[in-house]
Amino acid sequence: MGRWNGATLSGKAAEGRILGDADVDAALAVCARVPVDSVLAASRIEVAARSGLRPAGGQLWGYDRGGELVAVCWAGANIVPVVPDGDPGALDAFARIARAQGRRSSSIVGQADAALGLWDRLSGTWSAPREIRANQPSLVIDHDPLVRVDELVRRSTPGEYGIVLPACVAMFAEEVGYSPASGPNGPYEERVRGLIAEGRSYVRLVAGSRGPQVSFKAELGAVAGGVAQVQGVWVEPAYRGRGLSEIGMAAVVQLARRDVAPTVSLYVNDYNARALASYRRVGFRQVGTFATVLF
Repeated sequence: MGRWNGATLSGKAAEGRILGDADVDAALAVCARVPVDSVLAASRIEVAARSGLRPAGGQLWGYDRGGELVAVCWAGANIVPVVPDGDPGALDAFARIARAQGRRSSSIVGQADAALGLWDRLSGTWSAPREIRANQPSLVIDHDPLVRVDELVRRSTPGEYGIVLPACVAMFAEEVGYSPASGPNGPYEERVRGLIAEGRSYVRLVAGSRGPQVSFKAELGAVAGGVAQVQGVWVEPAYRGRGLSEIGMAAVVQLARRDVAPTVSLYVNDYNARALASYRRVGFRQVGTFATVLF
């Protein structure tokens, strides 16, 4: 484990360290203080708890105060800071580690104050981001949906991978601005295949001119600490305006709460007024704000 020392904004010493397998349980305890805010990081840390940090696919950084681990940061494909008490010293420490290592991640994402605070500290040394989404309402539902459920929405099967993948690529390109596809066994393709295998991919299929096609889809992109975070919600353009996202999300909520976790969460861009209204009709309520810095 390495230690990184520097000055905080208040002038006090900030100390961060790269955590090891022995720290994983303490890191999960930090995440448990804010289960909705931390689900992206906690889902990877739970993998580390089962298999070790190396197979989990990233580094885990920690910040100690008074000999106790009080904040953590997952650094993999995304950097996800978890700072339950908002201590600026934690962000100072994480920024120092990040500057020393250089940018390796495609985004900084998480609770808005932590994600944006970390970016503020890195903005002078890291390359400019493509986009900053500073206001993404964080929504949860922990009860039955308030609208009818689309009975045609179900878990996808491994045999439907070839149908599901094009819908996932289309959603990603529409949301982020570029295609994530990189070949039959690329990281995005493997991610989609893995979500299907784990029962975390939900679809509504309809007959198309070339066979079955996806009209609605969503995934549980992160599951940890009793929270299942929905990602990748998408309706095929020809089927938009028919209310499929509303009743489809109701189905995902019902199935996820029954089979995966009692609380379902998601975050959405503040300018997507139509999606926000739809999710609120389903029964989601806002509990915080996320932010994403995209590189």
